[in-house]
Amino acid sequence: MSWKPPPASAERLRAKLDDEFETVAKPQGLRRTSDARRDQEAESSDAPDQWSRSSEAGNARRGRRAGAGAEDGPDADGQSARKGPSLKMRAVGYLSRREHAREELARKLAAYAEDPGEVEAVLDALEKEGWLSTERFAQSLVHRRASRQGAARIVQELRQHGVDDNQVAELREQLRATEYDRALEVWKKRFSAKPEDRAAYAKQARFLASRGFAHDVIRRILGEGDED
Repeated sequence: MSWKPPPASAERLRAKLDDEFETVAKPQGLRRTSDARRDQEAESSDAPDQWSRSSEAGNARRGRRAGAGAEDGPDADGQSARKGPSLKMRAVGYLSRREHAREELARKLAAYAEDPGEVEAVLDALEKEGWLSTERFAQSLVHRRASRQGAARIVQELRQHGVDDNQVAELREQLRATEYDRALEVWKKRFSAKPEDRAAYAKQARFLASRGFAHDVIRRILGEGDED
């Protein structure tokens, strides 16, 4: 049986079907291509977010390490977090300038101590080593004040610094023994003559009393004056 070409109507029908197939297939292909492109763009857009999160996590880790170093390690100058000299070095600095009573030195060191026990431990060590002596402080204070002040005022200052009552009583007796001579020298430096009237007497008496000299010593220097 010999082959015969299809009729023209069959060819036209096949061409029409082919056109319809292409019309239907092309949009689907485009949609598939467009969907793939959007998926690729979504993946690429996620990448910066992932990098950003990774970068932020790294910065956070570096920040924590830097913070730990600032608290526990040395600072930029190589000094420890607790700056300044130790309590003992501060105490020795105070004592190198002049004698201190224990209570006076404790008040000065309290501002630099985190625990009151630290101050007491330092003071005990300084007394044991001979740096700190309240008795020596008392003798030094009397020596510095005796030429200008009377026994009453010096004794008051000794008690304010916590000097032992027995030592205060002993020093008071020593001061009273020289009270008149010391008061007379102070009076001579301030006044050239004894008071001539009641007003002058009151002025000179108030001056000597303000320096802590006893009333009986003031009367001996200025005279009895009026009974008032």
